[in-house]
Parts: sequence; C-alpha cells; structure tokens
Amino acid sequence: MNIISTKIEGVYLIKPKIFNDDRGSFFESFNMKVFQKETNQKINFVQDNQSVSSKNILRGLHFQKPPHAQAKLVRVIRGSVLDVVVDLRKKSKTYGEYILEELSEYNNHQLFIPKGMAHGFLTLEDNTIFTYKCSEFYCKDAEDSIIWNDSSIGIKWPGSKPLLSKKDQNAKKFSSFVSPF
Repeated sequence: MNIISTKIEGVYLIKPKIFNDDRGSFFESFNMKVFQKETNQKINFVQDNQSVSSKNILRGLHFQKPPHAQAKLVRVIRGSVLDVVVDLRKKSKTYGEYILEELSEYNNHQLFIPKGMAHGFLTLEDNTIFTYKCSEFYCKDAEDSIIWNDSSIGIKWPGSKPLLSKKDQNAKKFSSFVSPF
C-alpha cells in the first residue's frame, strides 16, 4: 500500500495495491506494520461503523471532543463519496483548512484521519456503503459538529443542496466554535 501525506499534518491518503485476475480482485485494506512504519503512528481501532446512503446525502462535519476524540480510517465499499477533513487543532499550521478527496469502490482509496479533525462526506451515487474504523468508542456526550457549508471554511461542495439530518442542519458555525483540540 502507498501511504501519502496530505497538506494537513497527520492526515494520510492510503492507496492499496490491488491484485486483479480472472477471478476478480484482492487488496489489503490495512496493515498495522506498514502503517506504523510509514507514519510513525501507533493506532488501535476499537469500533467499526458503516452507513448506507442514497445519492446527494451529506453526513458531517462530525467529531468527538476529548477525552473521547477519535482517529478514523475511512473508505467506501460500494459507490463513491467526496470526503472532507477539517483541521480543528488550534496550534496547527492548517487550523481551519480542509482537504477533499474522492473515495470510491473504483479507486479503493482510504483516508486516515487523526484526532482533532472534523469529518464529513457527500455521496455521489445511490446505495453508497461507507465504512470507518475508530480508535475510540462512540460517546454521545462527546459528539459535536460544524455546519457543512460554513463560509469561513469554504468547502467547495459540488452540485445542488444535499440532504442532511436535523442534527447536521443545526450544527454550529466555525466562527463561533471554540476548539477543544
């Protein structure tokens, strides 16, 4: 697998080596030894989550506050998404900046997202299956979110207005957000 640094320190794009033959394909989606060697980070995933969404569903920008903050490894099993990560770490050179990557069943790319990030995605196809590994267990009292279309972040979402949950429609603005990271 090829692990590539992004403009946000600690966020990595992971491109697996895919083996194709007459029977189909195979790839290793995660290897702890390779990940640690390439990133100098030790991670222990304790929870896997999965969502199935129609086209034009936006989920995010979500995070959990300390001490329940989560690192995540995200990927798409079926369909495709535009995946967004926003840096919420106050002392980071990229505080308030974002990256946007297309993750799909076609490219099998993944993103490793460290603690201190808000995360969201927009589905580009019906029946998109999105999965992610988390380093901490979900804690309802620690969950929080930033509004998806905050002008001070300026995420370049494509297309028409997406469908959102009530929670995501009522998320806070980045300008009024006090980062716990």
